[in-house]
Amino acid sequence: MPSDGTTPHKITGRRYCGAVLLVSDHLPATVAYCHCSDCRRWTGAPLPAFAAFDADHLSARPDQGSGISHTQGVTRWNCAACGSPVMARFEYLPDQVYNPLGLIDQAADLPPALHCHADAAYPWLHLQDDAPRVFGSARNTLNDAT
Repeated sequence: MPSDGTTPHKITGRRYCGAVLLVSDHLPATVAYCHCSDCRRWTGAPLPAFAAFDADHLSARPDQGSGISHTQGVTRWNCAACGSPVMARFEYLPDQVYNPLGLIDQAADLPPALHCHADAAYPWLHLQDDAPRVFGSARNTLNDAT
């Protein structure tokens, strides 16, 4: 792999209906699980996982517009055609775009390296991995990733 963070193959992703295409020539800055209730509600999953890209390294076609915000400091985009979660941005993580990992075609090669908001994990969820568990947002760790 080149030392500049690019990948020899494009990272691609698409929504359930195929209407939105994500493309990056760079690997994600990080991949993380998020146990917070906001991410769980948005994705409908008990443990969402996200790939974080530098905003300049990711394109979404067609353009996703201005997004919606139901939580202060968080903007999210959903596919207009099928409603799939597309991406999220967080004010405390400037210049980063988070995409649900399940939408990325190369997800099998992008294991999560961190659990964010581990203190909010469901008590019945027992994931056996070696990724560090961070209570709260892990904003410092995630900001350092880019």
